[in-house]
Amino acid sequence: MRLLVTGGCGFIGSNFIRYILEHYDPEFVTNVDALTYAGNISNVAGLAAQYGERYEFFHADIANADLMDELMRKHQFFAVINFAAESHVDRSINSPQNFIHTNLVGTSVLLDAARRHGVRRFVQISTDEVYGSLGPEGRFTEESPIDPSSPYSSSKAGADLLALAFHKTYGEEVVVTRCSNNYGPFQFPEKLIPLMVINAIRDRPLPVYGDGLNVRDWIHVEDHCAAIVAVLLNGRPGQVYNIGADTEMTNLDLVHRILDHLGEPGGLIEFVTDRLGHDRRYAIDSSKIRTELDWKPLHRIEEALPATIDWYLANREWWEKLVL
Repeated sequence: MRLLVTGGCGFIGSNFIRYILEHYDPEFVTNVDALTYAGNISNVAGLAAQYGERYEFFHADIANADLMDELMRKHQFFAVINFAAESHVDRSINSPQNFIHTNLVGTSVLLDAARRHGVRRFVQISTDEVYGSLGPEGRFTEESPIDPSSPYSSSKAGADLLALAFHKTYGEEVVVTRCSNNYGPFQFPEKLIPLMVINAIRDRPLPVYGDGLNVRDWIHVEDHCAAIVAVLLNGRPGQVYNIGADTEMTNLDLVHRILDHLGEPGGLIEFVTDRLGHDRRYAIDSSKIRTELDWKPLHRIEEALPATIDWYLANREWWEKLVL
């Protein structure tokens, strides 16, 4: 079968393409990416040479209806997996229009084109941020109310609702996934883990928002990719699936783990003015996908975080081009 992966030059999308091509021969993948700031063509370097006709790249904006129509006429896709998104909260606060364009309008264009061209499945990749902030107890379930706090999360929440409405209105086989914070290779350097690693090895301050006690639930990107495949193949249309690894940690604890692995002093930490609308805590209840689709995370942060840090140490050429 052939899959249309949008945003496949981003962090999670590129890892998903590598995962699907490596583990599911002979699937074919068409990667669509507009190559905005976080879409890096080097994230998929070598895939065309390694996999031949099983992989192709199409440079386009998913909000361009004519180009999406042209692409879906070219191939009979089994599914669209929509990773394409503007995803950095700080950027959404400064420039929300870009997030509405890609995350909401782009999703609408894809849904409509997929419906008209007979695409069987549509997997909308979302985020736990659509739920807003938790108190000190409890976890987000699929039944938790949507309460986004930023232009980014509100644009993703709107896209989720639009996708689910396409299922109810047109019978499109839409499934939505909402995942906790990802870590792993190829993550854009402005995100928390790569930013802290890169600053630490350059002896630069590590900016930590507020008191650093905001809690996030972390999952390795490869575990996320495996969960998406499970949803793609066996998820029930019209359903939402939360994806998490039960790995809650304060931002400050995470930063100290990074410094400890690098052998760098805690004095590099610099507390900065908190982000506007900064959610205090996220935690995911992923029992639904574990029970229904027999998925579970395989990576423990005790081993996977150091391996991720080591990847950035070993791939300076990749991130130096982006940072400098």
